Amino acid sequence: MQFASRLDNVETSAIRELFKLLGKPGIISFAGGFPDSAMFDVEGLKEASQKALTEEPGGALQYGATEGYEPLRSQLSSFMKTKGVDVDPSGLIVTTGSQQALDLLGKTMISPGDKVIVEGPTFLATIQCFRLYGAQLISAPIDANGVKTDELEKLIAEHKPKFVYLIPTFGNPSGAMLTLERRKKVLELAVKYQTLIVEDDPYGDLYFGEAPPPSILALSKDVPGSRELLAHCGSLSKVLSPGLRIGWMIAPPELLAKATMCKQFSDAHTSTFSQATAAQYLKSGRMPATLAHVREVYGQRAQAMGAALKRELGDAVSFTQPNGGLFFWARLTGANGKLADANELAKRAIEKLVAFVPGAPFFAEKPDVATLRLSFATADVAKIEEGVKRLGQAL
Repeated sequence: MQFASRLDNVETSAIRELFKLLGKPGIISFAGGFPDSAMFDVEGLKEASQKALTEEPGGALQYGATEGYEPLRSQLSSFMKTKGVDVDPSGLIVTTGSQQALDLLGKTMISPGDKVIVEGPTFLATIQCFRLYGAQLISAPIDANGVKTDELEKLIAEHKPKFVYLIPTFGNPSGAMLTLERRKKVLELAVKYQTLIVEDDPYGDLYFGEAPPPSILALSKDVPGSRELLAHCGSLSKVLSPGLRIGWMIAPPELLAKATMCKQFSDAHTSTFSQATAAQYLKSGRMPATLAHVREVYGQRAQAMGAALKRELGDAVSFTQPNGGLFFWARLTGANGKLADANELAKRAIEKLVAFVPGAPFFAEKPDVATLRLSFATADVAKIEEGVKRLGQAL
């Protein structure tokens, strides 16, 4: 068969391939990027779905508008207001997970050969998605405080990208949190170079302790002209349920219209039943308690993993303790002659019945083979301690 040439630019996800090895009995996995299914508010979602079927069965079960189910767009508008963002329901579209929003951005913005700046490292599916549409990806370096804005400015000036894609709050895989000062600088760069900034924010509500700075979108009201140069992607997957497949995109009207048109071609609309359920859930007022619970549990697990890594791997690994999200981003140092290749360590780790994701695939350019991503979300404290102990043995 003669497949489309665009498929030459992408490979199967290294993470998906790794999952094939996870069926071994007794394995402890730090590989997935999933929330813990024990955290799902099953009762609340059951109640919400029943209300959706009782109060407006036609709306929940019929075809719907491509832009999204109106009651959900209203609820999402209110939800964003709690985060300091004023957006009219008409100023957002509902997507099938925030990943569809990224696909729509690829479809509407990227022509073959266009340059797009991403963080190094960044979300693996973003690399694959943008490459599928022919983008030439440029990596902007990051540290524990997110993208280095001085370096980012140099890259924008040199490459004049179609857009810049950032995960500023507890990034996947880095766990990094962009500082308030750097967030403001990103907005200034958008205006100075008239460059679209895409803010992907699936993890911003999963903070431990002190809340992160406001989103780049929320801060745009303080930087004249910046709001027209921002696209913001949100999701309920990590905080409520990935199975609902509810995401949304806030963007300038012209971009939103093009994205809606492209969505019409792909899935007509996001599941109206899922949208109606999500709308009823947000309306019920249960979300704040749900968020408080998951923050507490994930915060405890993150502390346990940080302590275990220090105890079991010592100076053979370096990392920054995350303040939110689902991930640790670590680097093997090679101290005392220990292994510094995460791909090799991953093979040894599977033999010890523990799994993680090597970091190299998360780089669009110049992969760092010493890096690795560990998720603490789906293992309890005892499993985290045992799993990191096994990791130490593998090393």
